Amino acid sequence: MERRLAAILLTDIVGYSRLMGLDEQGTIAQQKAHREEIIDPAISMHGGRIVKTTGDGVLVEFPSVVDAVQCAVEVQQALIVSAADVPEKHRIYYRIGINLGDIVIDGDDILGDGVNVAARLEGLAKPGGICISGNVHDQLAGKLDIAFEDAGEQTVKNVPRPVRVWHWQTHAPKEAHGALALPSKPSMFVGAAFALVVLIAGLAWLNLWKPGSQPGSHQQQSQIPKYDKPVIAVLPFDNMSQTPGQEYFSDGITEDLITDLSRISGLLVIARNSTFTYKGTPTKVQQVARELGASHVLEGSVRKAGNRIRVSAQLIDGRTGHHLWADKYDREISDVFALQDDVTQKIVAALSVKLRLNEKKRLSRSRQVHPEAYDILLRGLQKYRQFTRESIEESRRYFKQAIALDPTFARAHADLALSYGMAAQLGLSDDQKVSMRLALKNAQHALELDDTVREVHFVLANVYQANRLHSEALAAARRAIAIDPNYADGYAQLAANLNYAGSPRDGMAAIKKAMQLNPRHPYFYVLILGQSQYLLGRYKEAVKQFERVKKSDPSFTPVHKMLAASYVALGRIDDAKWAATELETLIPNFSLKEEAASSPYKDEAVVHLFIERLRKAGLK
Repeated sequence: MERRLAAILLTDIVGYSRLMGLDEQGTIAQQKAHREEIIDPAISMHGGRIVKTTGDGVLVEFPSVVDAVQCAVEVQQALIVSAADVPEKHRIYYRIGINLGDIVIDGDDILGDGVNVAARLEGLAKPGGICISGNVHDQLAGKLDIAFEDAGEQTVKNVPRPVRVWHWQTHAPKEAHGALALPSKPSMFVGAAFALVVLIAGLAWLNLWKPGSQPGSHQQQSQIPKYDKPVIAVLPFDNMSQTPGQEYFSDGITEDLITDLSRISGLLVIARNSTFTYKGTPTKVQQVARELGASHVLEGSVRKAGNRIRVSAQLIDGRTGHHLWADKYDREISDVFALQDDVTQKIVAALSVKLRLNEKKRLSRSRQVHPEAYDILLRGLQKYRQFTRESIEESRRYFKQAIALDPTFARAHADLALSYGMAAQLGLSDDQKVSMRLALKNAQHALELDDTVREVHFVLANVYQANRLHSEALAAARRAIAIDPNYADGYAQLAANLNYAGSPRDGMAAIKKAMQLNPRHPYFYVLILGQSQYLLGRYKEAVKQFERVKKSDPSFTPVHKMLAASYVALGRIDDAKWAATELETLIPNFSLKEEAASSPYKDEAVVHLFIERLRKAGLK
């Protein structure tokens, strides 16, 4: 027998029998177009060989793991784009499994354990997703910038040993590179997804979004709107250091300036993840101002050498393009907070903004920071933004190092709390309950050190909501906004808290404020808006929002629940049943009992009605 090591890729159509039953001719035509226009050309381009095909699948051999994975990702992205105009119930989704293993050559066919494992991995993949084995993931290290979610070791049929499994999930057009995969198994935290989903929204500043990828990004203004105060957009500062590896530092300085300016009540400041969509792209200030609705734009650069930094900044009129103020600063890193406060004061003066007494006091008492602790913190934030189990765990090590160097560094404690909270929310920890307890513990410690760190109150609002402590959650969210009146994610958090506490009308006002501050808002904002409309009985409006969210991310399970309940409320039972079927595809062991037990709504009548509507949609 001839043997060789190869990368094996297997594809399969999700729900093929159902699709054929709905429209046999249309399904075959769609599948044929996928093969001819997307799948086969991609395989050929990456050096793959189609071994054989089945009615709904393809077995492919690649000499390179990297080529196999690149091919799979490109195929899934292209398939999502091609399906944009296909009615949802007729849309084809594929699963892909990839393994690296020993194969036996039998003429043109291939056999063996390597092929069998690939087949099992394909069965574990999510609709529109890719599932790879541990040895494939090991081979990708340092070669591809594609984030996979670790699903641990799993026992699969006819394979005597556990298989390490990694998932990648495609998203809507232009969003696939920021893939955000939700855990496939529900937990008490996933079941309460709405209660904690704003924790994900709080990571909008992670820059997982590209221009044009969010629902809000298409709502570009034709002219700068008139506000009663200046509106500032801070573009990512250029990294002028000697090595590209210092980019984490220039990004960190930019984020800190956004936060500092946001805390000035006389300004409106565009949220970080809206302005960071322009990172690395040539931009014109006046165009940015129009698109984000800003009256002024701040841009600049950062150069770091040892323990010294040079920051250049300039404030530009968004209408005329004229420079209103520019300056350069050469400082020690230990004085970075004072530098940021100085820039803030210069901008305030240039715009003739009147400071409140507490704002004047804050800008005049900047503390020094431990240079190494600050640098380590920014390195941790860079890892955190990669948004995988491994990167979040690594970011945590950085945050702990920063705390060891400076135990009074409240921001490091706050970011450590965020890392635990996020890991719990997305199933990226081994024990969600433990992670949430650690999130609360670190948030409370940060609070003792400095109660003016907005992220601390943001975390507390999430933890309290998860435990149905509605009054405490609302108080924490309002405190975050009081600290930073331009905190877009804080308003989104408050909106969710208000919805769950029984005040959806106020929740709608809060989420609209968040959208104003974050024009290129992520789809989680749209979800919260739809939730407010649903609770107010505006089901047609709610369905429009939920359908936008679903288009952005078909794998996002909470939106299928809300769609199912909303369709039932409108009497669209067939659509409700379809939404329920999609949910069960994503969560095969979904349980109404668990859903009811984990629901964070304060009003039990709301929970009861929601569950009954899901039951009418066919869920059990």
